Amino acid sequence: MSSLDDFNHHRPLLFSIAYRMLGTVTDAEDMVQETFLRWQQTASSTVRSAKTYLTTITTRLCIDHLRSARVQREQYVGTWLPEPMLTQQSENSTDLMELADSLSIAFLTVMERLSPIERAVFLLRDVFEYDYDEIGQMIGKSPTNCRQILRRAKQHLADQRPRFPVSRPQQKQITAQFLDASTKGDLQDLLLLLAKDVTFCSDGGGKVVAALKPIHGAVKVARMLLAIRRKWLLNSVSHLADINGQLGMIQYLDGRIHSVMTFEIVDGCIQSIYSVRNPEKLERICQEISLEK
Repeated sequence: MSSLDDFNHHRPLLFSIAYRMLGTVTDAEDMVQETFLRWQQTASSTVRSAKTYLTTITTRLCIDHLRSARVQREQYVGTWLPEPMLTQQSENSTDLMELADSLSIAFLTVMERLSPIERAVFLLRDVFEYDYDEIGQMIGKSPTNCRQILRRAKQHLADQRPRFPVSRPQQKQITAQFLDASTKGDLQDLLLLLAKDVTFCSDGGGKVVAALKPIHGAVKVARMLLAIRRKWLLNSVSHLADINGQLGMIQYLDGRIHSVMTFEIVDGCIQSIYSVRNPEKLERICQEISLEK
């Protein structure tokens, strides 16, 4: 049986890869657990690099899972968004920016544009910095083919990722202003924060009320947000929180989490708003907040 210490040492890395591949905490944990079961059945004498071997198992499991889950996501009611995850602010600003760039709901949503293989190559190379030879062995492709896959993936993602990361102070200022304008029901202040072509996406999973399709345009989005507040959320309470490496907002209604909202900020304006309402995707955050109390 292979070393338990080796596995535990690499567990955070395996989860990081699986979560970015799949976009859900539960599925990512399942992939890591399955990797552990296979690792236990592997003779340590046959493994040259525990990190590479474990990453290979997790990556292949995620690729297979994505292929099988594609039909389910096509049948998903409304917009599918990644499961939000509470994170802690890093004291190192560089670490924080790198975390936010590859962990944000905006980034994970854009990753849905890629095929499972493209997603794997892109993450392993651009985020986790494996070399092409290692990636090729992990996914059963030649290094040259991996370079072509990465080039194709980047073409699919072109113009979808902000070139200039938003600083933490600016993120905090704009998010706090959004919360204030929403709470006060101030349409004009809200419009000042939204990009003209802002997009609002809401994920209810068919289990709670949510917009079935993305809503576009500052006026439409602002009026919709204020209408929702007047009709259903007058007694709601909202708090800022670190969500997927960025500052987001948790809304409570009657003591329960109503939704988790995150923002993509570009050129000082909110470009995209992601609101997760699906109760299944909020379970983990509910549990973590309950443990903190």
